[in-house]
Amino acid sequence: MNNPQATQQALSILRSGENFQWYVITLFAFVVYIYFNEMSKGNWKGIAAGLSLYMTHWFFEILNALIQHFSGHALWTVPTGTAFLLLVGVGVELSLMFSVSGLIFSKLLPADPKTKILGINSRLFFAIFNAAFFSIFEIFLAKTPAFVWVYPWWGSLSVFITVYIPFFLVSMYSYDWKPKVQKQVIGGLAAVNVVMLVVFAGILQWI
Repeated sequence: MNNPQATQQALSILRSGENFQWYVITLFAFVVYIYFNEMSKGNWKGIAAGLSLYMTHWFFEILNALIQHFSGHALWTVPTGTAFLLLVGVGVELSLMFSVSGLIFSKLLPADPKTKILGINSRLFFAIFNAAFFSIFEIFLAKTPAFVWVYPWWGSLSVFITVYIPFFLVSMYSYDWKPKVQKQVIGGLAAVNVVMLVVFAGILQWI
């Protein structure tokens, strides 16, 4: 196991206000502006891509926190460097970034969902491309004290396959779903996340 003390460091600041910084308010305002701006343009497809990734992100972060509860250590932790640690593996800054990532990267998508790039459907191509970009960037993060891969077998390849590909597959493909399906998937994920947070973070206080 690599740096197991990172778990205790993260748990010691979990949802503590001691490290709060005012820039969080500014970041939140930027996120709100981005979504309101897209709403004013009627870019509901991009908004769906953004929200579907964000809901998937929360689902995975809750699972990571549950892994910490049952095994003693999460797969990834944020032991320092955040103004507010939401769950053991995600600070408010990372969460706000993920809240707009799907929306931002949906702007790379060609208008025609049947378009191919290098012989691959454009939605699948950008899902894989974006997942690879995030996984490679996470290598840098893992070399800082602010983000820790706890287990030696957990790294960029496992993150790429099990985390970021699902993130961006949902996001890129949701862009073209019918509005009813978008609402069902995003609403369903949101409901599951809320229930899990209420039960595991609120009632049981496991995460």
